[in-house]
Amino acid sequence: MPDADPAAVLDRLFASGAELGGAVAVVRDGVAVVDHVVGTRDASSAWTSDTLVMTFSVAKPFAALAVLDAVADGTLALDQSVTDVWPEYGHGGKGGTTVRHLLSHQAGLPVFPEEAREVAYDDRETLVALLAGATPIHPPGSGVAEHALTYGHLLDEVLRRATGEPLARRFSRIAAEAGWDLHLQVEDADLPRVATLVDPEGTWRAGYAADPRWGPALSRPPGLLDPDELSSDRFRRTPFPAVALHATALALASFYDQLPQADGYVATRLGHDVWQAYVRPAVTGHDLVLDRTVTWTLGFQVEEEAGRTELGMGGAGGCSAWTEPAARYGAAYVTRQLGSHDRGTAVWEAVRARFLP
Repeated sequence: MPDADPAAVLDRLFASGAELGGAVAVVRDGVAVVDHVVGTRDASSAWTSDTLVMTFSVAKPFAALAVLDAVADGTLALDQSVTDVWPEYGHGGKGGTTVRHLLSHQAGLPVFPEEAREVAYDDRETLVALLAGATPIHPPGSGVAEHALTYGHLLDEVLRRATGEPLARRFSRIAAEAGWDLHLQVEDADLPRVATLVDPEGTWRAGYAADPRWGPALSRPPGLLDPDELSSDRFRRTPFPAVALHATALALASFYDQLPQADGYVATRLGHDVWQAYVRPAVTGHDLVLDRTVTWTLGFQVEEEAGRTELGMGGAGGCSAWTEPAARYGAAYVTRQLGSHDRGTAVWEAVRARFLP
């Protein structure tokens, strides 16, 4: 039987040296029942409940939320052609791509083109132009492949074309109204509380770069596998919505706690139909990047484990956040120590053991 105390699990990881700094939080019915931190955010300053850390793909549901907010207000439609607002995108057989395809990782552009190896990660305009000119790896809607880095730029450009507002800015407004300490672009005032990422074994970056699937997906443009670059103010100030969510564990857990509730903030804001599209399965298939069968909603992964359904998202650095609707909780584990998901799995098992549905 797994340990049912996620705080104790995190303490043991820290005591063993397997965790340098991180946090676990669980919120149930609006009450924080776990909000535990260990270690430091920069090798000297203690991690606190309001420490922010870059969470990689944990960002994707929040990028999706900004676009779905525009769907909810009628500016966009899920089955609308992307070329309606972004005509240049029709190049290379992508004319049939819909907003729904982008949101559910079915657009066929899981990697930036090879030319992106020579493009700065904060050169948004060039990266977007490369996506517009790219040829998909499969006809839009006919396959599934996680859009590891491209997801945010695709959604951002559609939202900009439709509304004139950058995705990170729209999400910032949503987060401020909801009271979430979640940031797709870090403001100067928040920079001092962001944790520094580290790869103490030196294997995290090399492992992803050498992988035939993940190497291309995460190496174009350059810098997104470099802990020093990811910890720079330059990157923190850059809106890169597929991965650049800077979050606290408590804010993530609070978001996921209310997410499945029909009277929660997200459901109320989006309206019933768009909220259902956000949280219900949209496609199931063999994901060509993850190399396994995956069920995607319009923003989340859905997992079935021992008869229990979870909705959430993990990131390449080891962070994760999720909800188990039947057990009525939202949870998150965040860390500055880049590595495998072993530590997150230990925390996840403890949370599940404590909060049986």
